[in-house]
Amino acid sequence: MLRFLPLKLGRLFRCLKLLLVVGLFVILLMNTHNLFASFQKNELMDRRFINLNKCPACFGTSWCRKFMNGQVSFETWGRLRFLDVFNVKNVYFAQYGEPREGTRRVVLKRLGSNQELADIDQKICKRATGRPRCDLIQAMYKTEFSRLNGDVRLLTPEVVEGWSDLVHCPSQRLLDRVVRRYAETKDSGSFLLKNLKDTERMQLLMTLAFNPEPLVLQSFPSDEGWPFAKYLGACGRVVAVNYVGEELWSFYNAPWEKRVDLARQLMDIAEQLTNNDFEFALYLLDVSFDNFAVGPRDGKVIVVDAENVLVADKRLIKQNKPENYDVWYESRFEDCDKEACLSFSKESLCSRVTVDHNYYAVCQNLLSRYATWRGTTGGLLHDPPAHMAKDGQLAALLDECTNPKKRYGRYTAAKELRDYLTLLASSSSSATAR
Repeated sequence: MLRFLPLKLGRLFRCLKLLLVVGLFVILLMNTHNLFASFQKNELMDRRFINLNKCPACFGTSWCRKFMNGQVSFETWGRLRFLDVFNVKNVYFAQYGEPREGTRRVVLKRLGSNQELADIDQKICKRATGRPRCDLIQAMYKTEFSRLNGDVRLLTPEVVEGWSDLVHCPSQRLLDRVVRRYAETKDSGSFLLKNLKDTERMQLLMTLAFNPEPLVLQSFPSDEGWPFAKYLGACGRVVAVNYVGEELWSFYNAPWEKRVDLARQLMDIAEQLTNNDFEFALYLLDVSFDNFAVGPRDGKVIVVDAENVLVADKRLIKQNKPENYDVWYESRFEDCDKEACLSFSKESLCSRVTVDHNYYAVCQNLLSRYATWRGTTGGLLHDPPAHMAKDGQLAALLDECTNPKKRYGRYTAAKELRDYLTLLASSSSSATAR
């Protein structure tokens, strides 16, 4: 009987493959009409498809003219609606065209899954009417999103504290920055909330509560050197951001020299977001290979998913002096069996001036042997050259950055690792130049 078991399993596997192919063929046949229609129609011009009909329960309208004029269109596979079942995150690639500039690739995001978007509709309705379904537009005027009317001068911490990671512990300085740089208004540049229209205020608060990624990109723009994708605009519940390049995961098996350069940039990002002249610490709470991308021309690493970014105002912490505010905070290493897991205390991130979270997150989830993603382990710096593996310095620094054995060891290891990777990257560049 055992001799025939592999044969039976082989036949079963072939049958399953055949059924899958037949199933896909049937789906294609059933959707033939829709298939041709999808290629002929630009759904991004459909108000209902982009949920423009739900505004002000949306993310903005600054790009609506471009959408309605047909300047934004899905790329090939994005046009096929029956493939949406595989696109859980609702992220699409599209082409954006300007008459004088030609076309370029952009990324469109709904900022949540279909279920998450349906849940926010239900919450709005329940808060306004007590029922899960209602007239969404009318309901928005009966929620906390509309309470900040034209008589309210500023967006203050006590109103929005805890709504999302961005404002888990907001300072007035941070909120003024968010309002002043809000891109979904024609009169941006003022930190006065009263200068926004009622609908613009509601859209701002809706974004802040549901998914603050657009506000992170606007408040800390790439044009000023922040390592985030560039925010372009929104229409309804679709946000457009600049296409950066392939995700970091695509470089997992790149040549050693390339991976060293990427690792150096990742440590530089960790440093920049932790210590900068603005005294805002931006802590990355979701760090994985999918949340970073690499520019095809300049090879620059950029954060492309900024939903889970906690911003702490170091200036306010120094002013208020909470308990142990000046004691260096050490993130606790946790060896878990899940992908991209991190251990952190939001309260500690909000109340300490010196924090090692970003170094820990990058080392553990991206660079070190503890990094686990899509069934692989070893991190971006896996399989170093033989002489480097024998030397052991790189492995020791990565281990200390991830799971320090000495008190404050991660701080020292992170600095030494940055210097070491910079030296390796410059050596590789010099060798290539020769």
